[in-house]
Amino acid sequence: MAGLVLSLGQPALAQSAPDDRLVIHAGSVIAVPGDRPLGPSTIVIEGGRIAAIESGHVERPAARTLDLKDRMVLPGLIDTHVHLSFAPETSLTAAAVDTPEDVALFAYANGRKTLEAGFTTVRDVGSDGYAIHALRDAVNDGSVIGPRIFLSGTSLSIVGGHGDMSGLNRKATEALYPYDYTGACTGAVECALRVREAAKYGADLIKVTATGGIMSQQARGLGQHLTDEELTSIVTTAHGLGLKVASHAHGSEGVAASVRAGVDTVEHGTYLDEPTARVMAARGIWLVPTLGLLEDREKRELSPVVRAKIAQARTVEGRNIRLGVQYKVKIAFGTDAGVTPHGQNARQFRYMVEQGPMTPMQALRSATVDAAALLDQSERIGTLAVGKSADLIAVAGDPYADITVLERVSTVVKDGKIVRHDKP
Repeated sequence: MAGLVLSLGQPALAQSAPDDRLVIHAGSVIAVPGDRPLGPSTIVIEGGRIAAIESGHVERPAARTLDLKDRMVLPGLIDTHVHLSFAPETSLTAAAVDTPEDVALFAYANGRKTLEAGFTTVRDVGSDGYAIHALRDAVNDGSVIGPRIFLSGTSLSIVGGHGDMSGLNRKATEALYPYDYTGACTGAVECALRVREAAKYGADLIKVTATGGIMSQQARGLGQHLTDEELTSIVTTAHGLGLKVASHAHGSEGVAASVRAGVDTVEHGTYLDEPTARVMAARGIWLVPTLGLLEDREKRELSPVVRAKIAQARTVEGRNIRLGVQYKVKIAFGTDAGVTPHGQNARQFRYMVEQGPMTPMQALRSATVDAAALLDQSERIGTLAVGKSADLIAVAGDPYADITVLERVSTVVKDGKIVRHDKP
């Protein structure tokens, strides 16, 4: 597949060096987000990994050279909350029309958009069926080009809750969305079974919808859905299998219940309150705030149920990240792409700076150093260092001064392969 990757760059770069070496001449480098940038540097990549980072522009005539002397180079970005198998335009009745093959190809296309936007790693937290499993495995073995994927598969929910389809008549719902397909469970025993099934079929983590959701058709608001007993069973079972648990939780009761159960991440946390933020900080539980979900919703056809939940959530917009910053909760970058458009993931940075308020440096760390830590991948990604995967991006500007430059990535390299390179 090397020819396919290189064909997306400039013709001058299309010849692969015999020793699989790529030399990058960078104008400046943020090797470790949070640290001071390096000046002009040479990054040597061999076998998909960083072999050296040297001061100045060192010539290596026998190797391909990528000229980024007018760019700042930094680690590939990480989005810890995406849904590659759907997009804002996906209809409620898609399951009656789309085949698994359709979903796999659609997810592939969304993954390409994400990768070309500079996000070399994602965590997919909720995609029905096993198309995402197939995409993850194909990316890992080099069959297709896409971001590195860590996935939960289907989310676990209560019957009729967020994640279990509502809004269709009973006959259509039972035909298209049986409970074993949607991940719905009742009681501690059945919920533990769903966790074990997910692990059996290749999940990297477990996603649970502890509360209602803003965009789902169920009309039970955003309060707690799964009971404390069910949540504890899910977390205990997952941790026993070596899997982390990501909890979709909007309402304060569901956020608090998730924290009591010992989840690893709170996704959204829209109605996070001060007491729970303190506990999250003390226990090292991550917040993935997914800001910007309420933007541009008036332009879409939404049911009265969904519109009411959006209006309710807008009254506390940004409170989650402000409390997270105030109480020093660990925060990881996540967009909910799929609910929001794929390929526009970097818009999240400006929301984090505006609403947090986080500094641009903190926001960048949340999508690199911190996100890698959440994924237990710090030895592999999140920074640029010798021995790590050669995942990097280039931008025209300094994200420490203007975080929005990350919305205009000009070069993307993943595992040492040039995915995108736009010449000035």
